[in-house]
Amino acid sequence: MADPTQVACEGVLPLTARTERWMEDLLGDSQQCASLLSEHGSPVNILDFSPLARNAAELIDAAREQGVNLGVYVARKANKALGLVRAATAAGLGLDVASLAELRQCLDLGVAGDNIIVTAAVKSRALINLAIEAGAVISLDNSDELYDVALAASGRETSARVALRLASSDPAIPPTRFGLGAEGWNRALAEVDLDGLRVEGIHFHLNGYSADERVVVLREALRWTDRLRAGGHPLRFVDMGGGIPMSYLEQPAQWSTFWQGLAEDASENLTWRGDRLGLTDPDASRPSSSLYPYWQRPVRGQWLLDVLRAPGVDQGSIADDLAARDLELRCEPGRSVLDGCGMTLAHVAFRKTTSDSIPLVGLHMNRTQVRSTSVDFLLDPRWVRPADAGVPSAPFDGFLVGAYCVEDELILRRRLRFGDGVARGDIAAFVNTGGYLMHILESASHQLPLAVNVVRGDGGWVRDEIDMTL
Repeated sequence: MADPTQVACEGVLPLTARTERWMEDLLGDSQQCASLLSEHGSPVNILDFSPLARNAAELIDAAREQGVNLGVYVARKANKALGLVRAATAAGLGLDVASLAELRQCLDLGVAGDNIIVTAAVKSRALINLAIEAGAVISLDNSDELYDVALAASGRETSARVALRLASSDPAIPPTRFGLGAEGWNRALAEVDLDGLRVEGIHFHLNGYSADERVVVLREALRWTDRLRAGGHPLRFVDMGGGIPMSYLEQPAQWSTFWQGLAEDASENLTWRGDRLGLTDPDASRPSSSLYPYWQRPVRGQWLLDVLRAPGVDQGSIADDLAARDLELRCEPGRSVLDGCGMTLAHVAFRKTTSDSIPLVGLHMNRTQVRSTSVDFLLDPRWVRPADAGVPSAPFDGFLVGAYCVEDELILRRRLRFGDGVARGDIAAFVNTGGYLMHILESASHQLPLAVNVVRGDGGWVRDEIDMTL
């Protein structure tokens, strides 16, 4: 039964997370939160993949509205739980895998090779061989990989299915380490025996979330499609990779207010020892590119509509050009389809101050367990106080620190306001961590165990089998 034991916690300049109903139900039951930590240790990752199908459908429906067939291949690297593979398969989605282990796990769970694309940045011979055997598409990044795949495919009864990763030659697109230019690929293809290869697609990867940049590279890919088909290659799709935006925050005003405040406040009132969080631009509405934009518009479906409605290479739109060429558009979303699918809970270990009197709250976790490559996690935690928690302190402002024995072990770099104080036994809840934030950087340094992952099953919360396979 839900109980009223959520207590006040927010940033000095708040950044309030958007939540799902299942999250609010769990946060409203402090004893269930405490039981999950008692059973599985701290921190524990809580996963409910029910929003996944809805999020993907938003993209598929937007494409269908424009007459485009969209293939959604969920980025497995965004979350390691096997429950993600099951949820994606149940929703009729494909999987984008980035390692041999990810590929094997998908195949062991019954995912058909035709529903898998292998995008690993570095591909071992074992990964290449298994992908060919399974009939998965391999995204080729360079001429050495082309040679390796051609060699591995030689003499087989079935061809290796490949996509060529395109690095744009347009000066409007930032430089990238991924792929080759079209002319580079044309030269590489001319130097390799293609008897065992079937070039089925063009793939590209762009950093960031710009719809305009994707339009530029889609135009380039469409023109190259025509040339490759003229050369006898049976192209079926163009894959624009990931980078489909989502928004973590409910209130856009909080996002702009935070950056305005950080730009104007050179003291330590907002962040750990005055950390600028990468802010160098005097325009506070433009945070550093090293931070994920926790609030943005448009997202998902509307963003994709903007891409598809943009002028194409012929007389109509990008959507018209894809349809006229009978090309499937593919994408590999991670966080945008995992929006609302995860939450991380951790127990309070201690309360103290630094030697210069900065208040700290220590958690049984480390900073890698709720962090992506972004400079900081920019959502206010929710705070839960079970009935058996200790006596709370007086209200104060302070920082969350973790288990690593280094000075800079900050869970969040923003100053938080604990309006109801902090008690030992309290639970910090980090909302919407299911996409990249749980697993992309997690570390077992100091021989501390990795967080256990539990997923909603028919009988409640059950441990995901990934914890027994790694």
